[in-house]
Amino acid sequence: MGDVYVIVATDKNRKLYSGEIPVIPENQRLEVIRSVKNVKEARLGRSDNDTLKTVEEINPDIILLGPDQKYNLETLKHGLREKGLDHIEVKRLEIYYDKYKLHSSSLIKKKIISEYQKQKE
Repeated sequence: MGDVYVIVATDKNRKLYSGEIPVIPENQRLEVIRSVKNVKEARLGRSDNDTLKTVEEINPDIILLGPDQKYNLETLKHGLREKGLDHIEVKRLEIYYDKYKLHSSSLIKKKIISEYQKQKE
């Protein structure tokens, strides 16, 4: 495996694209990702939301998008071609990391609500 760089969504973009304010604040999510063993660098997304500028700075071989990221692959590939970065491979991960039952913040929130409602009954 080569160097791994991770861009963590800002709270603003998380709300914009999912409609929900994240439970875990951006700085805390960033700190967690920075502590992952194989991550060379993690940073917050840009405040101007210029994803291609970040790609230019890092110049990766591959861009991996998560299965729930709303970024359109064709839009990204088109933007890369326009910037002369069409050597970068773009892939979307098709499956979630599902080793554990509560593998996403949405599932964690649903579980908390369910447990709370059981206690009220």
